[in-house]
Amino acid sequence: MQLVEMREAIRQAVDEEMALDERVFIVGEEVGYYNGPYKVTKGLLDKYGPKRVIDAPISEATFSGLAVGAAMTGLRPIVEFMSFNFSFVAFDQIISHASKIHYMSGGRFSVPVVFRGPNGAAAQVSSQHSHSVEAAYSNFPGLYILCPSNAYDAKGLLKSALRCGNPVLFLESELLYGDKMEIPTEEYLIPIGKADIKREGTNITLVCHGRMVKVCLEAAVQLSQEGVSAEVVDLRTVKPLDMETIASSIRKTHFCVTVEEGHLFGGIGSEVAFRVQNECLDELDGPVRRVAQRETPMPYSKVLEAETLPHAARVIATVKETIQ
Repeated sequence: MQLVEMREAIRQAVDEEMALDERVFIVGEEVGYYNGPYKVTKGLLDKYGPKRVIDAPISEATFSGLAVGAAMTGLRPIVEFMSFNFSFVAFDQIISHASKIHYMSGGRFSVPVVFRGPNGAAAQVSSQHSHSVEAAYSNFPGLYILCPSNAYDAKGLLKSALRCGNPVLFLESELLYGDKMEIPTEEYLIPIGKADIKREGTNITLVCHGRMVKVCLEAAVQLSQEGVSAEVVDLRTVKPLDMETIASSIRKTHFCVTVEEGHLFGGIGSEVAFRVQNECLDELDGPVRRVAQRETPMPYSKVLEAETLPHAARVIATVKETIQ
């Protein structure tokens, strides 16, 4: 085993896949000589050279389009967005091209491209740099959407993403890059589309993904001190959604709360809640409730930012309201 930060686990996944497959390359702003804005690509330029670690101009539409074209011709690009907020500039390339080419070509072309980078809030980066994009992109068929919550999952999921042959959005969290965890030194992969039970419980199911897994685990510890046993289901893959794991948990706990960093209206929790009531209605002893970012652009103020985002106290209050 090795103790690594999440950024290092992601780097290992990229490094290993680049070593195994010469078709894999990475492109983005500052990924080369600067070693990446969050140092995820540190050392890769020295190892693989400028033809496979490409510093791009500040034009997300340009280098995203380049990557889609490269993927169509058989390469396996990794596009790093300095922030997934900047992916909006490349929205047409991701939605109209990456996610549609396989369908539009009648299966003759595949687009094995991975778009990765930090998603959601960081620390006081305000409203233009704090979007959680998973709900917006999940509305479009043709994309896999992965949201790792820790170093182990990040490495295993990214390696699977780079081999799957389909366009993938790999959504990381800037606030998790420095979190350390022991992971195996030998190679491993985590299957796309499989959720994980991060904490077992019997009284209520918390369905979450990304950084909110950490928030829910904190809430679960506090709830256990009050005699409430919360099961924490980490989606890991937002799309496709692993309803089998969610339903299995609800058949045991009979209550459900969804927790996400994105906004309430049209969020991932909306889809989960619908699927739960559609497939598990007879198992529920109360309505599905949701915890999400408040319906406001992200404030710059540290105090207001903390109040806007979901936190353990809000999760605990919602759990108590649900089971009572």
